[in-house]
Amino acid sequence: MKTKIFNTDKENLIEAADIIKNGGLVAIPTETVYGLAADGLNKKAIRKIFEAKNRPMDNPLILHISRIDEIHRLIKEIDKKHLEILSKLWPGPLTVILKKSEIIPDEISAGLDTVAIRMPRLDITRAFIYLCGTPLAAPSANLSTKPSPTNAQDVFEDMDGRIDAIIDGGASDIGIESTVLDLSQDIPKILRPGFYTKEYLEQYFEKIEIDNAILKEGEVPKSPGQKYKHYAPNAKVIVLMGDDDSFRKEVKNILSSQKNVGIMTFDNDRDQYDNENIIYMGSKNNLSTMAKILFKSFRKMDENGVELIVVRGVEEKGLGLSIMNRLKKAASNNIREI
Repeated sequence: MKTKIFNTDKENLIEAADIIKNGGLVAIPTETVYGLAADGLNKKAIRKIFEAKNRPMDNPLILHISRIDEIHRLIKEIDKKHLEILSKLWPGPLTVILKKSEIIPDEISAGLDTVAIRMPRLDITRAFIYLCGTPLAAPSANLSTKPSPTNAQDVFEDMDGRIDAIIDGGASDIGIESTVLDLSQDIPKILRPGFYTKEYLEQYFEKIEIDNAILKEGEVPKSPGQKYKHYAPNAKVIVLMGDDDSFRKEVKNILSSQKNVGIMTFDNDRDQYDNENIIYMGSKNNLSTMAKILFKSFRKMDENGVELIVVRGVEEKGLGLSIMNRLKKAASNNIREI
């Protein structure tokens, strides 16, 4: 199979939509990361996603819709108040879990009685979904366990020859996956932290809980996909938690004893290290830059042949909780307090 790369001209989107309608796979841009899309109601096409990614079949997929009213045929019911809230949060980086309707294939929900749905913020993505005429199943468009792709080239590196086409919509604005919020229970619960933080969602919901597995190591996650290793580069990753002086001292110790080390730290660390493989992640007081370039930075370190990546950890609150969720998985919980 030769993987085509399309720009976002209408003629290309129509051709890509025909691929979806014929049961093929197309990688699509979103504001979070690139997704690997198939017709979300076509069982055979859905299975192709798992095969292309080497993804475990017990890891459910998210359905992407173009308009909020498309949600109704995919679910059994939704609280009127929740629907009103979604009309304010969508389109955006939020996935909601609800009881599924009879038309949802088991391949989407991994046999569960719920389905995950989101409406992407990117206009071109919603336009493409509309052209396809069906909800699109779309996990991140990378090989399983690898860092999620945030541009078309990242997708091509993992998926060339595995999928039919890639729509190049430029770099993703956010850079980490959507927040997953379970609305199928009495109290909404975050199953995967993302750009929409608990603090942000509390402006809309009376009460928000966080799945214990996000907060405590060893807990069984309610979201099946969260039990798997994710986001990992080829290089070993270690995350250091501590103040500026402690971090700098420990990094210099590591650099003195090991070769092929990469460093991912903040702008206030400029000119601190004699090392060519350094990526600066913006201000430690504004983590949006770190979130946006996190996965791309892992991929860059691999391109440079780095064997060990040392990452500056952050406090687990707000967007920091979402970033540390990814770092813990990338580092296989190799987190060191210094």
